[in-house]
Amino acid sequence: MHLDITQPQLLEDYLKSKNWLKEHEPILSLEKPGEGNMNYTLRVRTHDRTFIIKQARPYVEKYPQIAAPEERAVIEGQFYEKIQPFETLNSFMPQLIGLDEVNKVLVLEDLGMSSDYTFLYQPKQSLSVSEAEELANYISMLHRMTWQEIIDGSFSNQKMRALNHEHIFNYPFMEGNGFDLDTIQKGLQMVSMAYKVDGGLKRKITELGYVYLADGHSLLHGDFYPGSWLKTDSGIKVIDPEFCFYGLPEFDLGVMTAHLMMSKQSEETIRKVYQTYGEIKNPQLVDQFTGVEIMRRLIGLAQLPLSLSLLDKEELLETAYDLIMK
Repeated sequence: MHLDITQPQLLEDYLKSKNWLKEHEPILSLEKPGEGNMNYTLRVRTHDRTFIIKQARPYVEKYPQIAAPEERAVIEGQFYEKIQPFETLNSFMPQLIGLDEVNKVLVLEDLGMSSDYTFLYQPKQSLSVSEAEELANYISMLHRMTWQEIIDGSFSNQKMRALNHEHIFNYPFMEGNGFDLDTIQKGLQMVSMAYKVDGGLKRKITELGYVYLADGHSLLHGDFYPGSWLKTDSGIKVIDPEFCFYGLPEFDLGVMTAHLMMSKQSEETIRKVYQTYGEIKNPQLVDQFTGVEIMRRLIGLAQLPLSLSLLDKEELLETAYDLIMK
């Protein structure tokens, strides 16, 4: 099965074969619910309902030249199954309707017309204190409710972690990676070189990369940033846990903090996140992951729709450096 918006009858036959559509429930329309990064995603509309279907292909949907493991769909489905016993966590996420491990297809509840929180990267856009509390509460519950004494190997998600590792801890710091940052913002390439040639920084980032790849005792979302947060009529929701794995909670919190900083959220908002999250075993590790995420987003391939000046980026890179090296 190959999802294709131009082939509604083929999709309808497939969904009925899986009992995800009733026998007399034709597809009325297909549409793209948003610009997906990793997967091919469609909203299916019938007379009675809408739902989301997504397929993992052997590449990144936004960057087809980048190979990616198809198993990510299966891992994401297992994530939804894992949190099923926890009503509070479930309330933050779409419900799993079906998983086809052979075709790497997920069918999920449609959360309705919504927008992700990447608007925060634009000037004068703020995350409310209550939204910050909800997001911090979500990852706090996720990390604590799924904690296991014995590491769960079924969630190692090593292939996706290897992909993420390359684009977080390696590629951005390669002197000759072939990505001219001046095509993003004039002068950024020269600014980046100070970090790409810093041996001490690169050694520290390599060490942090090994920490990221190590298994841990808590289930992480793995990509906890504004593109995975949805503003809906029923409140804030969290989606796309395909990078999930059992690891160190400090990673999720560090990624979240980095994006709050890059979107120029207030210190009060960031403090509220930490207060709501609760006890952090290794605050220094949170800072270091925060610094790495800022750097990889500013000088790596996974660029964001930021409205920052070159000076803003220089200052953020300096802050990130201090967080990593302190």
